[in-house]
Amino acid sequence: MRLGHFDMNLFVVLDALLDLKSVTKASERLCIGASATSSALGRLREHFKDDLLVQIGRRMELTPLAESLREPVRDILLRSQSTLTSKAAFEPATAQRHFVFNASDYSATVFLAPLLQRLSRVAPGISLDIIELGNNNLAKLERGEVDIAIYPERNASPNYPAETLFEEDYVCVAWEKSRHTGPRISFNDYVAAKHISVRMGEQRIPSFEEWFLSAHGIKRQIVATSSTFNAQPMMILGTEYIATMHRRLAQIYARLLPLRLLTPEFETPGLCLVMQWNHFNNSDAGHRWLREQLKTIQPV
Repeated sequence: MRLGHFDMNLFVVLDALLDLKSVTKASERLCIGASATSSALGRLREHFKDDLLVQIGRRMELTPLAESLREPVRDILLRSQSTLTSKAAFEPATAQRHFVFNASDYSATVFLAPLLQRLSRVAPGISLDIIELGNNNLAKLERGEVDIAIYPERNASPNYPAETLFEEDYVCVAWEKSRHTGPRISFNDYVAAKHISVRMGEQRIPSFEEWFLSAHGIKRQIVATSSTFNAQPMMILGTEYIATMHRRLAQIYARLLPLRLLTPEFETPGLCLVMQWNHFNNSDAGHRWLREQLKTIQPV
């Protein structure tokens, strides 16, 4: 397809090159040969009268013009994709759609599991893929790699639509045979205890509770970390360690395992979970329907 003298097929190649800054990686993403990608880059350079990608040391970098093209090129592609997949009406009972979520294992357990139960009844043709939170969450949303992201309000971007889903608080969890007899735990006992915590992604990003407590000057003895919230209750069994967990998730595991919940005698953070999506999905009837379902789901 051509628009004037420009081959619109080059837009897909241009987007991959601007995102990955590599002919080889762009070829792999697009499943085409490196020579074809190099040829496309040559045609793009000729059209824009700019190198677009230049060698600096051992890596390729974008020229100023290429940098300025990243957002509008991505926006054009995402809007085109949304237009092609949109239907005049959305019938959940017969729809065949696939949605990708970016969410923690905590959100998947207490919130997306109830959503899946509802979908199995009212929209059995809808499938979900849940990608764990980690590095570059907003970049995935920007590139259209995920449909909906669920994370703490403080992580939301002001550049995309967002709506509050639910609020959560924290409770401490201990093995029921430990010295932590409860039902409450004092500040001094909390600080003196050894802790299991969560850090996510390759960069080991602190979880919200760890970030909050550190920000408020509460130093803890962390003896082990996990990349998932669901591992915490298993890791404290048979030990004197404690974990600071989302209350809903802690209550689930307290029904299944020999655990004791301890209410902190000091202030702990409140947590507001939001959903966020790319604005190009605003006109997608199926996407709108799914967001409405999320707003009415009650977390377990």
